[in-house]
Amino acid sequence: MPGTGRPRATPGRRTESATRKARSVRGAHAPKGARPVAKRARRPPGSPEARRTARARARVRFTPPDPARVAALIELLDRSYPGATTALRHENPLQLLIATILSAQCTDERVNQTTPALFARYPDAAAFAAASQADLEGMIRSTGFFRNKARSIRECCADIVARYGGEVPRSMEALLSLRGVGRKTANVVLGNAYGVPGVVVDTHVQRLSRRLGLTAETDPVKIEFALMPVVPRERWTVFSHWLILHGRQVCVARKPRCSVCALALHCPRVGVTTSQ
Repeated sequence: MPGTGRPRATPGRRTESATRKARSVRGAHAPKGARPVAKRARRPPGSPEARRTARARARVRFTPPDPARVAALIELLDRSYPGATTALRHENPLQLLIATILSAQCTDERVNQTTPALFARYPDAAAFAAASQADLEGMIRSTGFFRNKARSIRECCADIVARYGGEVPRSMEALLSLRGVGRKTANVVLGNAYGVPGVVVDTHVQRLSRRLGLTAETDPVKIEFALMPVVPRERWTVFSHWLILHGRQVCVARKPRCSVCALALHCPRVGVTTSQ
């Protein structure tokens, strides 16, 4: 009937229903005064943020290694590196402790060239504690970071003299109480000087434990605790030596020698993009 139809919109303006439809298509406008939501920037594939995200996702997807595969790896490593032990030359626990502190960011070969004269001049903890900072720095300069290392050695030995009668303590808790001593150094001393099993996590162990699919962790302490239930306790110390030797000789950082690797059949090659 005339006059009962819907009113026409004023030219140039939308009706209320048309406005609602348009908003449903492109999304409702933000309230007046509200800040627009910024779009999340894409992260370049090689950026630190992208790598951290990838590692976090890998940890979520990670499943514990098959015990049979771990047993096979242990058998092959044992065959490949019989009698594996620390490369740091020492005659007593104190010398091993000092050599391990010096080995940070330095090769074992360089440390072994430095320690004979060092140990001859400072035969015990009291001598190291009383040493001049400048004199000690001069003797260990070639190992790098000599100022921090000299300070750590002097303070650590002062603790040993004052609290443990000049003898290097035999427990993890006591070793960690010494200034300049972390879990890696403590495990080296316990495992090689006192026969107390411990997983030593250096750069080689960090790299190989992930490549072998034994853990997805990246922090050294978390790697240590992740490997402990995977590897038999009596093998903790020697397992670390095996991985260190294998990392130096075969499973190198940039281009691992997978074609000649004794572990190839049991290795998932996590993160390996190129090999030789």
